[in-house]
Amino acid sequence: MTVELYEQVLPHGITLSCRADGARGAARRVLLLHGFPEGAFIWDDVMQRLSAVARCVAPNLRGYERSTAPPGIDAYRAKHLVADIAAMIDTLGAPIDLLVAHDWGGAAAWILAAQRPELIRRLLIVNSPHPATFLRELRDNPAQQVASAYMSFLCRPDAAGLLAADDWARLWPFFTKMGAAAWLTDALREKYRALWRHGLEGPLNYYRASPLRPPLTPADAIHTLAFAPEIVTVRVPTTVLWGDADLALPPSLLVGLEAFIDSLDVRVVPGASHWIVHEQPALVASTIERLIKPPRIGP
Repeated sequence: MTVELYEQVLPHGITLSCRADGARGAARRVLLLHGFPEGAFIWDDVMQRLSAVARCVAPNLRGYERSTAPPGIDAYRAKHLVADIAAMIDTLGAPIDLLVAHDWGGAAAWILAAQRPELIRRLLIVNSPHPATFLRELRDNPAQQVASAYMSFLCRPDAAGLLAADDWARLWPFFTKMGAAAWLTDALREKYRALWRHGLEGPLNYYRASPLRPPLTPADAIHTLAFAPEIVTVRVPTTVLWGDADLALPPSLLVGLEAFIDSLDVRVVPGASHWIVHEQPALVASTIERLIKPPRIGP
């Protein structure tokens, strides 16, 4: 089945280019959010596997591909990302059955699930740290500071040009350093090139707008940053799918996670990296199908 492409105009003036699969009238609705340096196409295989059981929609987040890319760093702060997702959910009909999110998509999904729980029935996070445990590890754990050091490079004003040079020579290692040889085919490389040619300033502004990055000086905001419990506590049933070979986001980020989620199911995937959506789409799809399956009635 061919993935459906469309543009969704949101009430607050943002347009998101979307990919979708499954019947529009399907009883189950799933929204899937990508991260950096990805695009909505990463979910194509997963959505096609689910097309018979759910309507799945994967938007390109603001700043990516043909979605609106507002100028300026402030336009990429969390409140704006959450507003986009909330508006997308309204177009599908709230509450949706499941919000699925990876990497930066997960950063926004955690906040939406905590602050707008009425919009979703369940949350599935794929290798994306909860803001409270990420804050702790970035501030206090030298190993996480080293693992996240790349974030400081991505915040540089010249980062987009440096990443684009020599056929994106500085971007491919994001994948290849985690053993991407098996899934990063020539065809997929072309999809990534086409995506990145739309521009990287928007995607990089996610990093520039966030205070969650390794501290470089004693005056950095992360040293005094704190999250009020009501801002980050998730009260919808949450499943976390976590590849334990993620070099940027090690499993230490899962420690203490239960303090911020009322109903939590953590599933660690041995040997899977940060790019588990590419590596194991069948596992991701089966996890989604299990979470949206109607409850059994009767004996």
